[in-house]
Amino acid sequence: MQPGVVSLVVIMDITCPWCYIGQRELQKAIKDAADCDLTIKVEHRPFLLHPNMDEGKVIDKMTFYREKFGEEKLAQIKQMVSARAKELGIEIGFEGWLCQTIRAHRLLRKAYMLGGQELQEKVLEAIFYAYFTEGKNIADIHFLGELAEEAGVFSKDEAVEFFKSDEYRAEIEQMANEARKKGVSGVPFTIINGRWAVSGGQTADVYTQIFQKLAGKGPLHSIPAAPSCSDSGCPIAAAAAAVKS
Repeated sequence: MQPGVVSLVVIMDITCPWCYIGQRELQKAIKDAADCDLTIKVEHRPFLLHPNMDEGKVIDKMTFYREKFGEEKLAQIKQMVSARAKELGIEIGFEGWLCQTIRAHRLLRKAYMLGGQELQEKVLEAIFYAYFTEGKNIADIHFLGELAEEAGVFSKDEAVEFFKSDEYRAEIEQMANEARKKGVSGVPFTIINGRWAVSGGQTADVYTQIFQKLAGKGPLHSIPAAPSCSDSGCPIAAAAAAVKS
């Protein structure tokens, strides 16, 4: 790793609200750490919260959440998520369609390979907005094709052909399986310089402290547990991993 370069690998899934929240918090922290003289590189990698769901299948979100959590717990989750989202100026709704996300992850990988962090994050932001704010079906290849064209990845026709192919499918499945083999059970999960990890939708202050510590410009306090999504539920309190000096 080059001096002054911080490499972040964010393992995430699009259907997790804490991944959307965590992405916005991380973006804020990177801006706040502008005086740390660090080059912060971010790559998003896949985690599949619903690996056994058919690619083309969709489920009504509210029906799924009610069956999974019950009305009382769902109300608590909605309140918790909405409060954090409002602080960040984003809207996270619970209406729309839950789906398998491998197609969206394939598009994110394609964007990263073509345009690096900048293009990947542009596509990711568009997918998050479509899924959480607009309630769109992000498994629909024609909708994803329109999104890819608007983001500048490729034309809609090229995108549809891409989704009909198997390009990046094996790589996405391998990445997601590898994350599980390494013990990742909830997302977001952020790996720092390949050595340390932070779990859950942490606040910008936590990331800023980490960047200041890595730049030698400040102490790092204990990292709190933060909510995340797992196969068993969302949100859960994820155990925080220590970042060493």
